[in-house]
Amino acid sequence: MRKILLGAATLLAFAAPAVAADVPPRPYTKAPAYTPPQVIYNWTGFYIGGHLGGALAGDDTFQSSEARLLGGVQGGFDYQFASNWVMGIEAQYSWLPTNNNGVLFPAGTLVTTNTDQLGSVTGRLGYTWGPALLYAKGGYAWRENSLGVGVGGAPAAFATDGNHKDGYTVGAGLEYMFAPNWSAKAEYQYYNFGNTTFTAGPADIVGAKSREDEHTVKLGVNYRFGWGGPPGSRY
Repeated sequence: MRKILLGAATLLAFAAPAVAADVPPRPYTKAPAYTPPQVIYNWTGFYIGGHLGGALAGDDTFQSSEARLLGGVQGGFDYQFASNWVMGIEAQYSWLPTNNNGVLFPAGTLVTTNTDQLGSVTGRLGYTWGPALLYAKGGYAWRENSLGVGVGGAPAAFATDGNHKDGYTVGAGLEYMFAPNWSAKAEYQYYNFGNTTFTAGPADIVGAKSREDEHTVKLGVNYRFGWGGPPGSRY
């Protein structure tokens, strides 16, 4: 029995190299290139945020032409469709500091006007590519405004053709999604509240007309809530 086992072992020892020589070597295969996961940006959903910026009255106005700071809040809803288009609605509210400067007429009458609050409800339409959204907006505008007339430092009676607190606004901006659920924007917005004409008061202001408008530039940040899918569908 020992002789049989020894003979079998000897035979395997001589046969193994021959068998191995007949087995072809494994071909080299290159590892597949790494493909990072595709980033998906979805603008659909509700959002809230805040903004800071500046306001400047138009040239043909009783209001001082000095630039003023502003700050406020905004919120809205966007819907992305046809791959790269976004439409939505936004409400915005801004506060401005009190401004008592005004326009001095030749006979010494001082007219002051102050807009310390601006609001709007607008629709907007934009085009998106990746994390960026370029948009235009327009709609209803509202303001809190006061008007005063003084002669020699004393208040004077006057009348106008209206208070012009309601108007319209148009604007445009660029918004960028810089992190999951967060976006930043830069925006220009124009507000127009019509014209104000003095119908009574000191002689040098009767018939004087002012265009009531504001130019604003805002920088803002929005927090976006997921909608229509899991949070991971945004990024």
